[in-house]
Amino acid sequence: MRFNFSNQLYLKFLKKINFGCLKSIFFITSLSYFCIFFFNNIEKISFDVNLERNGIHLFLSFLFCVLSIYLNAYAWKYIVRWFGKEFKSNNLVSFYVLTNILKYVPGGVWHFVERFNFIKKISNPQIALYSTLIEPYFMLSGSFLLASMGLIFSPFYIFLIVPLVFLNRKFIFLILKILGSLKGKVFEVLRFPNSKDQFEERINIISFFPTKALFLEIGFVLSKFIGFYICLNTFYASNNLNIIFLLVIFSLSWSLGLVVPAAPGGVGVFEACLLLFVGKSIPQNIIIISLVYFRVISTSADLFLSLPFLIRKLYKRI
Repeated sequence: MRFNFSNQLYLKFLKKINFGCLKSIFFITSLSYFCIFFFNNIEKISFDVNLERNGIHLFLSFLFCVLSIYLNAYAWKYIVRWFGKEFKSNNLVSFYVLTNILKYVPGGVWHFVERFNFIKKISNPQIALYSTLIEPYFMLSGSFLLASMGLIFSPFYIFLIVPLVFLNRKFIFLILKILGSLKGKVFEVLRFPNSKDQFEERINIISFFPTKALFLEIGFVLSKFIGFYICLNTFYASNNLNIIFLLVIFSLSWSLGLVVPAAPGGVGVFEACLLLFVGKSIPQNIIIISLVYFRVISTSADLFLSLPFLIRKLYKRI
C-alpha cells in the first residue's frame, strides 16, 4: 500500500510540472548555444566537399542511417511481440519505416498516432498504446547502456544503467505510467485511458526481460553513431580520435535529443549537447560541419524511406 501510495503522489507531482515549457526553454538554450559557436567559427566553416574523393563516405553514412531505421523498426516489432502480439509478416516493420518521417512534424506525436491506429486494427487498443508509448524508453535504455562505457573515464557513468534495471515485466506498468505523465499529449490526442486493470487484462508479457528488442535498439544507436563517425572522418582524418569517448558523448547527446524533443526530431538539442561535450577535443568548425552533414544525411534517410507514405497521404488529400 505504501508503495502504491507513494507512486500516486509521484505521478501527481509529475503532472503538475509544465514539461512543455521546460522543453521549450532547453531547446531555445541549446539552439542559441549552437548558433553562438556556429557564428563564432563561420569564417572557418566550409560545406564544400569533394564528391569524387568523399562521396563514397557520405553514401556509407547514409546507408548506416538507413540501417538504423530498420533496426529500430525490428525492435518495435519485438516490443509488440513482448506485449503478447505475434506477427508472422514484416508489415509492422514496413509501416514503422514508412511513418518514421512523422517525428519531424510539429507536435511530435503523429508517428505515435499512426502506429497506434495500425496496431489497434490488428490487435487490442492496450497493446497498440503501450507498445507505441514504451518504444522511446527502449531507445533510451539502449543508448544509456552504450554511454555507460564511460565508466572507464568516471565511476558516475554507472548510474546510466538505471533505466535498464526497470525494463522488465515487474516494473513495466510503473514506467508506462511515468511516460504517460511525461507524454500527456499522446493520451490527449488518442483520448485513451491509462488503467492498470485494462493493462493486466489485455497485456500478456511473454518473458521477464525483452532481450531481443533491447539488443536491436543498441544496434540502432550504434548504426547512428557509425554514420556520424564516418561524417566526422570525412572532414577530420585524425588518428587521435578516441572512439569510445566519441561513442559515449554521442549516446548521451542523442539521448538528450530524444528526451527533450521540443524541436521535431530533437534538432538543435543533439547538436548543441555534442558540441558541448566534445569540448576542445575536436576543432569546433570541424564538429559543426560534421553535425550539419550528419543531420542532413539522417533526415534524408528518413525522407527517402518514408516517401511512399508521404505520396500516398498527399494523393488522398488531392
